[in-house]
Amino acid sequence: MRKLSVSIATSLVAAAALVAAAPVSAQRMSLAERVAVLEQQASNNQTSVDLLRQVNMLKDEVVSLRSQIEQMAHDQEQAQRTARAQYLDLDGRLSRLEGTDPASTPDLGAAPPADAGTVAAPVVPPPSTAPSVYGDPGKLDEMAGEREAYDAAFDVLKAGRYDESATMFRDFLDGFPSGAYAPNALYWLGESYYVTQNYELAIEQFEALLERYPTHDKAPGALLKVGLSQQGLQQDEAAERTLVQVTTRYPGTDAARIASDRLGAMQLGRLR
Repeated sequence: MRKLSVSIATSLVAAAALVAAAPVSAQRMSLAERVAVLEQQASNNQTSVDLLRQVNMLKDEVVSLRSQIEQMAHDQEQAQRTARAQYLDLDGRLSRLEGTDPASTPDLGAAPPADAGTVAAPVVPPPSTAPSVYGDPGKLDEMAGEREAYDAAFDVLKAGRYDESATMFRDFLDGFPSGAYAPNALYWLGESYYVTQNYELAIEQFEALLERYPTHDKAPGALLKVGLSQQGLQQDEAAERTLVQVTTRYPGTDAARIASDRLGAMQLGRLR
């Protein structure tokens, strides 16, 4: 009987121990769960901190890029002002080359207009001095007829009727192919084509002048206009080579100085 009592007591003690242990285990699990929750929260907080750091970095980059854009805009504006000043200087030099008043003539040294329908006004010098002719009165009469035909075409050119002036200069060259005014007629025929953006035809006339009259006083201007016409055709490499030829073949001339300025402007344009 006593052994039975001891066995029962032992069982009761074991059961009590199990009952007492159950809340501790439950408490331990709850603590682990709480730690896991805190770790998750800490991880979320770190993610938020990282995102905030990235947002701040992006803001700094935006500020830096905006500053760079403003600097680039300022540099571009400055470059445009410099190019404009060069073009105005080019205009004056070209006008002096052609013998006209810079204040009343447009810039033929500048790049050709983008709109193919736009026609630039030509730079037109005063009529050339008539060559002196002595001897046969018949030659004098012939020269008078040549001069009259040349002046008529030249007046039409000055009036801005470029298609008509081209026709009249062609007729003049057909009638006086070796006349005293033939070099001038070739030049102004090329000019009539140039200002109406018929650059290929213009090049033909300027090159004909250079081939037939390489030492004529219109030769430097003709070679310059070949380069400008090539630029009008967007043949930039050929234009640069031609402009370099102007500076080497006719050093010290207004045409050479204009060609040098144009080369500088083209290089400046590539840097933009």
